[in-house]
Amino acid sequence: MNRFCISIFLLLSTISWSGNSYGKGVTLAPESPYFGEEPPGLIPKLFAPKIVSPEGRFDHGSFTPDMKEFYFTRRPGKSKKREFFVIRYENNRWSQESETDIQWPQFSADGTVMYVGKEYRERTETGWSEPKSPGAFINNMAHGRSVSSNGTYYFTAYKKEDEPGNGAIHYSRLIGGEYESPIKMSAGINSGKYIGGSVISPDESYLIWYMEREDGHGESDMYVSFKQKDGSWSAAINMGSIINTEMQESAPQLTHDGKYLFFTRGEWKVEEDGTHTYIGKRYWVDTQVIENLRPKL
Repeated sequence: MNRFCISIFLLLSTISWSGNSYGKGVTLAPESPYFGEEPPGLIPKLFAPKIVSPEGRFDHGSFTPDMKEFYFTRRPGKSKKREFFVIRYENNRWSQESETDIQWPQFSADGTVMYVGKEYRERTETGWSEPKSPGAFINNMAHGRSVSSNGTYYFTAYKKEDEPGNGAIHYSRLIGGEYESPIKMSAGINSGKYIGGSVISPDESYLIWYMEREDGHGESDMYVSFKQKDGSWSAAINMGSIINTEMQESAPQLTHDGKYLFFTRGEWKVEEDGTHTYIGKRYWVDTQVIENLRPKL
């Protein structure tokens, strides 16, 4: 994959695909809130392809903690703009998808805070508050923001000293009511190209992200690092052929109950006129695959 395409992928360009509405209203199975899909095991399986990625344009998505809303976006097609959607659980069934101005949201475990871009909103009695900034520490954030249960931010930042387009994962802790200056994580984690999409577990025991590296399986691969007893982080561990393929694995997301890991698998298609179209679908897998990679003490 050429550097131009990956840079677009990491910088989350505002070009998007304008598609038709595909959600047709799906009855929710009481024992399975994920659009009635049967949960996966240790082998990744497609997640609701007829609903969220019928034409293979899926980018990223997340459920609210109460499992009443699913926000997602699809990647661009030729000369189109990315659109953002939400599907709501109403009257005992999932509604049709509808467009939303909320882009790539993430939510605190209790659902009272919604993180959007470099800002956040707090839930109020009448809805969501106006956007607020957590502080200047977030100014260099590119994408892939994730927040642990104690409020620590993990995100990719691009700085002048980094090789153009590569970036590096940083973190910032809430200390005395204010966020500290971002701290760059070790070379054991920031040792690849086009680093992005970091997701921290709620208890900060492990971090998942994607990047390109020589030990990869093809395009960008997913990696995991585990926090050790002394507070340091293990070197990046490729999540292996169960997760990674010759295609591009990206956009990891953990469910709030800790049971499943979601990610997107796709590739860039070169059209006859030389333009690039991303073809990707959403997968999910039991988080036991993560525990199976944890180093044995």
